Amino acid sequence: MAASLVCPSCRAGSFGGDERFCPVCGVPLVRADADGGETQPSARREHARKIRPQYAEGELVKVARAQHQAEAELIQGMLLEEGIPSMTRRSAAFDVPDFLAAGPRDILVPSSGAEAARDLLEPAPGEPSG
Repeated sequence: MAASLVCPSCRAGSFGGDERFCPVCGVPLVRADADGGETQPSARREHARKIRPQYAEGELVKVARAQHQAEAELIQGMLLEEGIPSMTRRSAAFDVPDFLAAGPRDILVPSSGAEAARDLLEPAPGEPSG
């Protein structure tokens, strides 16, 4: 028997295994436990919950460049808080072993979220750009 799914946001009814997102609010559905409540989500599921479906479509495009891995992770966290999924890749033509955190990284997002990501990452007027 397939586990029923519920919406953690609007608490909309019980859905079958075919649904992935709530038809009411668009939030990813979670499994309900035997008592009808939701089960404790894993870190990966919690991460997926923050992503807005409208920002997760299209080819990956570069929206920013970080100087090192820590800065790239900071930018990814900022994007995720706005519901924009992202990934990093080591920038081309930089010769550092893969196991080191040094070296520039490109921040990539799906094309549907690129404009929102650029708006978020753009420095405010009067702030130094960097």
